[in-house]
Amino acid sequence: MLYRKFPKIPELELSALGLGCMRLPVKDGDAAAIDEAAVEKMFVAALESGITYVDTAWPYHREQSEPVVGRTLERLGARGKVNLASKSPVWLVKEEGDWDRYLDAQLAKLKTDHLDFYLLHALDAGRWNNLRKLGGLEFLQRARRDGRIRHAGFSFHDSHETFTNIIDGYDAWEFCQVQYNYMDDDYQAGSKGIAYAAARGIGVIVMEPLRGGALARVPDPVLEIFGSWKTPRRPAEWALRHVLDRQEVVTVLSGMGKVEEIAENAAIASAARPNSLLAAEREVIARARDFFKEKQKVPCTTCAYCKPCPNGVSIPEVFAQWNNASMYGDRKGASSWYQGQYVKAGSGADQCTKCGECLEKCPQHIEIPDRLEEAHAYLTAAS
Repeated sequence: MLYRKFPKIPELELSALGLGCMRLPVKDGDAAAIDEAAVEKMFVAALESGITYVDTAWPYHREQSEPVVGRTLERLGARGKVNLASKSPVWLVKEEGDWDRYLDAQLAKLKTDHLDFYLLHALDAGRWNNLRKLGGLEFLQRARRDGRIRHAGFSFHDSHETFTNIIDGYDAWEFCQVQYNYMDDDYQAGSKGIAYAAARGIGVIVMEPLRGGALARVPDPVLEIFGSWKTPRRPAEWALRHVLDRQEVVTVLSGMGKVEEIAENAAIASAARPNSLLAAEREVIARARDFFKEKQKVPCTTCAYCKPCPNGVSIPEVFAQWNNASMYGDRKGASSWYQGQYVKAGSGADQCTKCGECLEKCPQHIEIPDRLEEAHAYLTAAS
């Protein structure tokens, strides 16, 4: 295993591959019924492979990931062998005292007196503004002083502009966690955000390097593209090497669910040094990216210039789900996410009144109201 350092934590080396605990093995398809025996085997394999970073969060597996991780580390006597990370459920915080209440509950679940890394979870513009009003940054400072957390950061899901505002809004950030893969170079924080954080001494942890597994299960035309390279590589290796090639990235989180996946990904992380991809290898990845891009339903770059919508439609997010369904062949999954996260919340495309306010804002000149109507029809017909 190769190891990397955070700019602000030079005394600490972390494994280039981290174990994400959002997609642990379960029984009978029940997300809350985690198979602890299988998890224990995974943790043993992870430790043997040199993985030293374990990441979980309050909501994972319907709030069962943290307890299982805590029990597993205790049984193995492995708490001191890993850097343990979890995340504050900022959307549940309604008053200042909630910060400490949730952290203390997480420490109890994880059977530890401290978290090595603690993140404010899934920040966007609204959550960022709210947490500042409720003393979230002061809480981080207090928790660091009393030893309950060692290092403070945040995970992120919003626009590049919001990302830079958050980075610049708190001098004591030590790390951030962003979604990044060869398909999401310009998505959310994106490549520019990674560079922006690194320029300010903030280490970067990458989530979704395989885009929820989609980049490990590619269609035959993409397999042929990858097969044109002189050295045989699985699709997952191409995706992981793309992310690990960036020297700003300290750790790449993979939501592995099998011992075999740990072995495969650890072998990749043990060989993929930063700045090692050849120009010809980058070209292969670019060809795979182009194949997927050609399947996009709408040329939305998720820049979010169209927001805010006067009717509350999550325009770029809706388009992202539409594109994902087409590009990765998961119409059912995208439909479920769209209806559960947006339609149910009143921010789906069905709320569009075709007022046209978004049209003049879109740099891609997308006929947004008409395309939203198409997107809604496509994503609801799959259910």
